[in-house]
Amino acid sequence: MRSGQPLTGTNGRRCKEDEKLINATLRAGKRGYIIDTRPLNVAQQARAKGGGFEQEAHYPQWRRIHKSIERYHILQESLIKLVEACNDQTHNMDRWLSRLEASNWLTHIKEILTTACLAAQCLDREGASILIHGTEGTDSTLQVTSLAQIILEPRSRTIRGFEALIEREWLQAGHPFQQRCAQSAYCNSKQKWESPVFLLFLDSVWQILRQFPCSFEFNENLLIMLFEHAYASQFGTFLGNNESERCKLKLQQKTMSLWSWVNQPSELSKFTNPLFEANNLVIWPSVAPQSLQLWEGIFLRWNRSSKYLDEAYEEMVNIIEYNKELQAKVNILRRQLAELETEDGMQESP
Repeated sequence: MRSGQPLTGTNGRRCKEDEKLINATLRAGKRGYIIDTRPLNVAQQARAKGGGFEQEAHYPQWRRIHKSIERYHILQESLIKLVEACNDQTHNMDRWLSRLEASNWLTHIKEILTTACLAAQCLDREGASILIHGTEGTDSTLQVTSLAQIILEPRSRTIRGFEALIEREWLQAGHPFQQRCAQSAYCNSKQKWESPVFLLFLDSVWQILRQFPCSFEFNENLLIMLFEHAYASQFGTFLGNNESERCKLKLQQKTMSLWSWVNQPSELSKFTNPLFEANNLVIWPSVAPQSLQLWEGIFLRWNRSSKYLDEAYEEMVNIIEYNKELQAKVNILRRQLAELETEDGMQESP
C-alpha cells in the first residue's frame, strides 16, 4: 500500500478509522511494516506543519522503519552537478571521479534501490503487509512501490506490464510531472518544485536491467524514450500534474496517448529486448557500490559516438536470430529421428 503522511500534528492526533483500515490488511498472526521514506528527524519536523508519522501506541501491530530518500532541490542540484561533470571534457581521471562522487547521483540510486529491496523482502520472505509513504506520497513513495513490483512481479518486467505500472503508480497516483520535469538540468533559473524523481526511477530500473539482462522484455531504449517524453512530448500522457488536471484539460480527447504510439508493431520492435526469456522468479538486484554504474545512455549520450555500440547490438541480434533458426532445425531433425525410430520399431515387431 502507499499513502501520504498521517496528519498527527504537534498534538498527536489520531484517526481510529485509519487504524482500523490498515489493520484490516494484516494476515492472521502477521505484523505489518510502515516504511517512511523520510529520516526520523524530517518526519518529526513535519509535525510542526500538521504532518507527522504513525505513533507506535496507536499502531501496535506495525513496525515503523525510516529510510532516507532525498527529494526536491537536493535531487535537482545532484542532477545539475552530474550533467556538468559529464559535459566537461577537460578534467583528468581524478577530477572526473571526484566530480562524479560529489554529485551524489549514484548514492541516491543506492538509497532508492535499498528501500525497494527492503519492501520486497518484507512482502516475499515474511508475507507481511507493507505501507509506504513519505510526505505527500507522490515522489519517493512511488519510486519504492514501483521498484518493489519490478523486483517481485514478472509481469512488471514486460513491455505492457511496465506501461501499466507507470500508468498506475505514477500517472494515476498523482506524480506532478509538470512541476518536476519543468526545465531539466540546463536551465539557469531554478524552479522551486523541479526534481528528477522520475529520472531516478528510470535509472534505478536500468541498473536492475543491466544486472538481469534476460529478465526484461524491454530494452534501454524504452527507458530513454520515457525520460525524453516526460520532459518534452508531442503526446498528452505526461502533461499536467495529476488526473484531475488532465481531465479538466480534456487531454484524452485533444491529444494522443504515448502508449498508442509505442505499441505499434513498427515501433515496438525498437524497444524489445532480444535477450528476453520469461523469468517467473523474484530478482534481487545488488546495491553494492561496485554494482551501480553511470547510465551512459542518458548522461554520456552526446559525448561519445554510439556507432560501435550500435554495431555490436546489431551483431548480437543477428546471432540470436541465427541461433533461433538453428534451434528450429534441431527440433525438426529430432522429430524426424523420433518418427524414424518409431517406424523401425513397428517393422521389427512380429
